[in-house]
Amino acid sequence: MSTTINQEPDVVLIGAGIMSATLGMFLKELMPEVKIDIYERLDVAAAESSDAWNNAGTGHSAFCELNYTPEMPNGTVEISKAIKIAEWFEVSKQFWAYLIEQKRISKPEDFVRSIPHMSFVWGADNVDYLKKRFEALSKHPLFKGMEYTEDRNTLESWMPLVMEGRDDSQPIAATNMPIGTDVNFGELTRDMFRWLEKQPGVNMFFNQDVSGIRRSAKSPKWKLKIKDLTTGEKKRVYGKFVFIGAGGGSLHLLEKAGIPEGDGFGGFPVSGQWLKCINEEVIQKHNAKVYGKASVGAPPMSVPHVDTRMINGKKELLFGPYAGFSTKFLKQGSYFDLPTSIRANNIAPMLAAGYHNMSLTKYLIQQVTQSQDDRMEALREYLPDAKKEDWVLETAGQRVQVIKKDEKQGGKLEFGTEVINSADGSLGVLLGASPGASTAVSIMLDLIERCFPEQIKTEAWQQKLRVMIPSYGKALNNNPELLAEVRKHSDKMLGLEATVTI
Repeated sequence: MSTTINQEPDVVLIGAGIMSATLGMFLKELMPEVKIDIYERLDVAAAESSDAWNNAGTGHSAFCELNYTPEMPNGTVEISKAIKIAEWFEVSKQFWAYLIEQKRISKPEDFVRSIPHMSFVWGADNVDYLKKRFEALSKHPLFKGMEYTEDRNTLESWMPLVMEGRDDSQPIAATNMPIGTDVNFGELTRDMFRWLEKQPGVNMFFNQDVSGIRRSAKSPKWKLKIKDLTTGEKKRVYGKFVFIGAGGGSLHLLEKAGIPEGDGFGGFPVSGQWLKCINEEVIQKHNAKVYGKASVGAPPMSVPHVDTRMINGKKELLFGPYAGFSTKFLKQGSYFDLPTSIRANNIAPMLAAGYHNMSLTKYLIQQVTQSQDDRMEALREYLPDAKKEDWVLETAGQRVQVIKKDEKQGGKLEFGTEVINSADGSLGVLLGASPGASTAVSIMLDLIERCFPEQIKTEAWQQKLRVMIPSYGKALNNNPELLAEVRKHSDKMLGLEATVTI
């Protein structure tokens, strides 16, 4: 096996998922002459967390996800996170609309469709919570148009499959946001990479494993060790700016980079499974994303939902996800991923996080040991008439929840995304999971602001960013007129002007 030295790019993107694609698009728009190398260990783009079967596919805008609006000890519902996520998703839609408008990508119907987002609960306490949640959210412009009902006839019109066979004496309630979306992030990612690959100065490499990263001894650049998994050939690449967006593979590379900003970070893997409906008659009865409340101790990615999806041009109906445990950090990773990620500087935070999250451990044990009958029992809480022969088990994606140092507890388990960058801005790393893909545009904007602080202050970059994202720098929830304007334009460009039957 020979060792070769590759031409030195300005930017190296590790991982061909939604985050790298989004960042690559931004940088090529802002710096047309930039040279970008993209390295992916699999043979196709978006095959891990960005793949349609491996994520929720919901355009996460907090319309229906109850984990973004927790009930506080005093009985109030906290909505600040929901407002932030809703604003971020509107930012994503603006950027996608720009890409459509500029013909960077085409056929928005291939990756985004309108579908109602609903929250559904049962039991007197949960009904009371959902009503308070609705009253809190509906006061804000981002959630204008949300409907609430406890009326069974209305619920039957919204979600007939969920209401079939339901106990008439059971207290139930739901909210409905008709402007929700179903997003195939895998297709969107591949659309962006298809455009990037055609641009001068952009090279995309598959079956390439980045096994090492450290600062070059001869320059301020980053030295990457890369192995071609097909030929066995090894090479070194020197990049001025490196982004590690490798999903579950990011933690190991962050540790190898050795930047002090990454000290103490660890990861806890959570796997997922779906029940997939194989009865076309049942599939056609449902046309919504119906989210419920998560079990005590469950991670956010395990919030149960009856989910209409469009995958590879076909309407699908899923329920789940059911959580599980594997020591792999990637769906196509190694069982040694977790043990080899433990270092002297993160073992204390990881142990502390484990101690303070015993409910999660118990929940995962319960999930791992459940049978198909147990899974059907959970499904029948949402679809009382569900038949076992209509559903099959499918493996979903692998997520690595972030663990980091915490002054009070010693270590804290985070369920969101975490952006880390070196002090000089030459290295950016993304860790974590939900609601990542839906908010990728805002997350990458944050990374650009951190890693290109001087350039982003220039009038040229500011003007370009406002063209790409008309609301850039403004809080949409505080500007209802601007929100209405950008939402109207985005929805028109994306074909989301009216609720479309999937």
